[in-house]
Amino acid sequence: MRAAPSTRCSPYPRDVTEKIDGKGRPTPKRSQKARGPVAPPPTNRRAAAKAMRAKQAADRKAIRDGSKKGDERAFLPRDRGPVRSYVRDQVDSQRTLGPLLMPYMIVVIIIGFTNNAALYGAAFLSMLGVILVVGIDFARLGRKVGKGIREKFPDTKPRQHVFYGIQRTMLIRRWRTPPPKVVVGADV
Repeated sequence: MRAAPSTRCSPYPRDVTEKIDGKGRPTPKRSQKARGPVAPPPTNRRAAAKAMRAKQAADRKAIRDGSKKGDERAFLPRDRGPVRSYVRDQVDSQRTLGPLLMPYMIVVIIIGFTNNAALYGAAFLSMLGVILVVGIDFARLGRKVGKGIREKFPDTKPRQHVFYGIQRTMLIRRWRTPPPKVVVGADV
């Protein structure tokens, strides 16, 4: 006696009108399953732009808050790493003339609106002198930071880190991000 043929091994349903129950969508990848349910995409451009701006604002706020707390993971890529941390501490421990440059230039611009040629000429020449003195101060600080990098991190090229330190020096101490961790005059 022969057994009746099994319909389980047949890839086709018995009846053409019979409905096949399936997902109706492709199987999700593991990475998609791990991140959980995804919000549906916006229906128009305005909603998409609004959602994108909200996400960017939240990202910026997280970076700003983490940076203020000193969380290295929240820093911008330019501020990460032990060398950059050393440069920040070295620059923040120095008293420099860099923060005075911007306010002085604003004063010179305001003097330019007074229509007093002699006063503006004197202010402009003195501004060139201030720029020269600040440049000498930057060179001094750059040499000190470069020397410290070569001693502490011998396999690192100091040039890009020195420029990072000089850029940080130009900002008023209160406006620096990440905020200073050391006081002026501290030994680094």
